[in-house]
Amino acid sequence: MVISALSGYLLVGGSSNVVALQLLIGGFLITAASNGVNQLLEMKQDALMNRTKSRPLVTGALSVRNGILISIACLISGAVLLCSINSNSLFLGLGAFISYAFIYTPLKGKSSWAVFVGAFPGAIPPMLGAIAHTETFSFIPGLLFFIQFMWQFPHFWAIAWVTHEDYQRAGYFLLPSKTGKSKQSAYLISLYSLVLIPISLIPWLMGITNHFTLFIVGIFGVWFYFLSYRLYTTCEDRDAKKLMFASFVYLPIIQFTYVFTKLDSVIQNLISHGLF
Repeated sequence: MVISALSGYLLVGGSSNVVALQLLIGGFLITAASNGVNQLLEMKQDALMNRTKSRPLVTGALSVRNGILISIACLISGAVLLCSINSNSLFLGLGAFISYAFIYTPLKGKSSWAVFVGAFPGAIPPMLGAIAHTETFSFIPGLLFFIQFMWQFPHFWAIAWVTHEDYQRAGYFLLPSKTGKSKQSAYLISLYSLVLIPISLIPWLMGITNHFTLFIVGIFGVWFYFLSYRLYTTCEDRDAKKLMFASFVYLPIIQFTYVFTKLDSVIQNLISHGLF
């Protein structure tokens, strides 16, 4: 999340080391607060899953009281840092915190639509990074939000596939099809991965970045889709795990490709017309 925020900030021309530091630390603290509240609300579920049963609240290494205090301290500190950048940055940070902690988290145990809801706070960081410099909501920050929003579906569904049995122990069902780890779920994962290719090329199509974007983003997009298609053909956990780890690599490569191939003259023109 922090890396995504930095990429958005750099893409739109942010160059202040002070603002970048406020953005990174503030974003980190807001994310920490979100994860803290998530663990406070899901202690019982965490105790049932192998991947989370060693968390400090579950084991008693950290008391609930101290967990609350740490989360509050992170939230307030992060909010102060983001507010010191501009009010819209604060609004986005708090929006991400509230929607993740108090909408996405309780919805996880009730519906697989939680993945859709969780994609909203998960897509805020690059928009937050851009607005930390531009101070206004406009098309380009929205585009960065949309790209990360769409990436989250194959990303999280790959995680949900790998951890499906563990999730079920806690009463979570987060795959896209009610049939579970099936062709139907794998088909939706590969479909979203395919759609991600043209979406990730929008900055190049708009002339915001140069032709290297077509090559680099195109290659990695096809690679990411190939891994998702492999999952569709095999429906094996090992291929879901490959896709999951690939999603961690894919996003920062795509975002920093935009940064390193941006056309400053075009961006300045868009800023002058209010699109940034």
